[in-house]
Amino acid sequence: MPDHRTLGRALNLFDTDPLIGSGLPFWLPDGAAVRQALEDYIRTAERRAGYRHVYSPVLGKRELYEISGHWRHYRDDMFPPMDLGGEHVVLRPSLCPHHALLFRSRAHSYRELPLRIAELGGMYRSELSGVLGGLTRVRGIQLNDAHIFCTLDQVAAEVTGALAMIADAYAALDIRAARYRLSLPGPEGKYVAAPNLWERSIALLTAALDDCGLSYDAVAGEAAFYGPKIDVQVRDSAGRESTLSTVQVDFHQPEQFDLRYTGADGAAHRPVMVHRSIVGSVERAVAHLIECHGGRFPAWLAPTQVVVLPVTDAQQPAAAHLERRCHDLGLRVAVSPPDRGSLGARIRDHRLVPYQAIIGAEEAAADAVALRLRDGRRLASLPAAEALRRIDALLAVHSAELWEDA
Repeated sequence: MPDHRTLGRALNLFDTDPLIGSGLPFWLPDGAAVRQALEDYIRTAERRAGYRHVYSPVLGKRELYEISGHWRHYRDDMFPPMDLGGEHVVLRPSLCPHHALLFRSRAHSYRELPLRIAELGGMYRSELSGVLGGLTRVRGIQLNDAHIFCTLDQVAAEVTGALAMIADAYAALDIRAARYRLSLPGPEGKYVAAPNLWERSIALLTAALDDCGLSYDAVAGEAAFYGPKIDVQVRDSAGRESTLSTVQVDFHQPEQFDLRYTGADGAAHRPVMVHRSIVGSVERAVAHLIECHGGRFPAWLAPTQVVVLPVTDAQQPAAAHLERRCHDLGLRVAVSPPDRGSLGARIRDHRLVPYQAIIGAEEAAADAVALRLRDGRRLASLPAAEALRRIDALLAVHSAELWEDA
């Protein structure tokens, strides 16, 4: 696999500048298109699964993270506090304390549970400059995060549901997990001291993995400070392993923030908090996609999905018309006119684009296109409306296939 840092820059997906700072990449237009398509996929999948989306601030008072436990257990990875009129605020290292407060801000009944809250939100890690690189180790992270507040009896189904969403996303992205890891606590000090809660959480995650028929490795010392987790591991071009997706069971923060719901008996009960991230951080997900696909993204994710290639200047009006029709369907389209080189040169220049729509004199006269697919297939001339309809249908279901026969 290629290194995403080299290829991502060569493909004009992202870059950095010393005036912005190390570990703070910016997204170029093509990279922004990939990122937006990924974010749209996640938000749609979450809505279908019953999640409600929220926005929360990227800053919080130091006291918030003292309550959550981040200040004690995660302080070395947090940016220092800023003094704002006597209030000490920090850039958040995690979204979960904010979501706990969102839950606490309203009264809840057992009838509302499970309550699934999701956010594609920013968080910040004070990474040392020596470990920063590309999109995989950054200081500003956009995390696909969600927190499910549920009863103890609902935990198993929620963990299983999150694992199913991860499997669906990996299929749509055409990527594979290297392995599943059950991340357990290690030596005391780094972790919240609550043996009974740890045992319950580990048992629930283990049962979910077994019920899903997933093989996994149990690894000590890789848990979050507040609870165990299921980590979905991937490997980069150098064979290095990292975590892309996670599912966690948390009894600690509901206790710390005194979260409650009213049960069927009319009494107050403590919810369980299930943390889950389907594709992890957007940065790491895109880095992995660059390396896995070498720039040949699944068609629904490609920065340009259709390139229109008029053979001569005479077909320029037909090409412009097809471009407008693509835009109307929401397709990401570009036109490569004849003054950019010979037809063969233009085809080579756009070899990473999933669909090349060639318009010669015959196609222009018949309102048709001759499609070349990225995998080398050449299709017989089709009515333009039919070609676009079939392309759009495949993109709509996030298919890994470029073409299906009618």
